[in-house]
Amino acid sequence: MTLIRPSADPADASGPGRRPGIGRAVAVLVLAPLGAMIPLLGPAAALHGTGEAAAPGAGGMALLRAVLFAALCVPLGELFVHRLARRLPGAPPERPRSWATPAAAAGLVAASALASVVSAGNLIPHHLGRIDVGGLYGSRDGKLALLEVNAFLLAVLCAVTRRTAAQVWPPAAVVVAEALRAHPPTEQSPLVGSGLTLVHLTCAALWTGGLLHTVRTLRLWPSGPAGTALLGRYARVAAVSLAAVTATGVWSALRRMPPATILDQLTTTAYGRTLLAKVVLVAAVALLALRARIRLGRAADPLTAYAPARAEVIALGAVVTVSGLLTALPLPIRWS
Repeated sequence: MTLIRPSADPADASGPGRRPGIGRAVAVLVLAPLGAMIPLLGPAAALHGTGEAAAPGAGGMALLRAVLFAALCVPLGELFVHRLARRLPGAPPERPRSWATPAAAAGLVAASALASVVSAGNLIPHHLGRIDVGGLYGSRDGKLALLEVNAFLLAVLCAVTRRTAAQVWPPAAVVVAEALRAHPPTEQSPLVGSGLTLVHLTCAALWTGGLLHTVRTLRLWPSGPAGTALLGRYARVAAVSLAAVTATGVWSALRRMPPATILDQLTTTAYGRTLLAKVVLVAAVALLALRARIRLGRAADPLTAYAPARAEVIALGAVVTVSGLLTALPLPIRWS
């Protein structure tokens, strides 16, 4: 969980020649390209010295997956925090502007690009003639790719028309499609793997997206009991989400890399190295969340945990990009 003191944000301070919020805009302009470098350059770094070969365009595929995952987190997090805020007695009426429309649009672009790759036989289509949209209906991966495209298109329409009650279904459909895509029928116990991925993605999206929207909401609320109550309710759900993400992540890793080989594969395979980096990032986020939770319970003013807020947001953004990178790397070999 993350806490923030709305009045303490230096980016909101007005001064001569300085516009409110310019600090956050500059931060986004700097951090977004840096975040994109993780999936773009990550495959080469992770594969170095392993003897493995990545699929063509692995960096671009990793970036598209990262954008798709982020597009899932934003609307689910907004719906989750709105639900929490509506149940708070005496909550201020102010709400941050929704990011559901741009998130859904970004997801639509990413899903369409990924579908074009599937239609070209999982190769990068260098010209439009290589894209066979009709061929998507002939394969399982193609149908799942089309489902994701249509789901994000519906998400855009729901966000534009402000049909809040229906906004949860398109990202839910994408989560199901991703869970099925990650575990083809040829895999051992594919339904178990899909179930683990379904829980993992759902909890991660609520945790990450809920954190982002909680921070944005508290920027509009003055310091008071409503803000503290919202933070407390978010913290309880975030703790459960962290436990579920950890449990499903460990179980999935053991299915990919049996216990007898996992220590070797964590350092000698690209998948293992990237998974290890993700574990380190999640551990850092957990420590930041624990620090904020302690401040919520002990500080005279619970809204003083501003320092770990930005660090936790950045760390969770890195987790999302590393997750996208993980999907573009060759799976580890199940050594006997």
